[in-house]
Amino acid sequence: MFTTTVSPRFYETDAFGHVNNTVVAGWFETAREPIFRIFTPEMDIKKLTLILARIEVDFVAQIHYGSAVTLKTGIERIGNSSFVVWHQAWQHDVLVATGKAVQVYFDFATQKSGPLPEPYRSQLAALVSQPG
Repeated sequence: MFTTTVSPRFYETDAFGHVNNTVVAGWFETAREPIFRIFTPEMDIKKLTLILARIEVDFVAQIHYGSAVTLKTGIERIGNSSFVVWHQAWQHDVLVATGKAVQVYFDFATQKSGPLPEPYRSQLAALVSQPG
């Protein structure tokens, strides 16, 4: 499991004074960076062989400006050419959002998905866990 801390920025708030719901998907993408580094350690975007096939976010409680948010990230399961990443967002030790992202191993030259190569699969397998 990976842990990342973000500080909500003022412009991420909405008219109600809490973090806008569109922001959380971006935070979760930021939290996936350690997973992206498995596929391209130098974070060369042109060498990243992943595409995002699906995201989902469930809002559990309001997120407020002025206090850090802890993002927890892990791998839920691994398929043939894809894997599911789970996310949790916590503020003041309260679960405020959960989410999942389906990442697909993709060959941009052929424009097709392909089986996850073993070196990546084994690194991802080491990260399989359940949120908690």
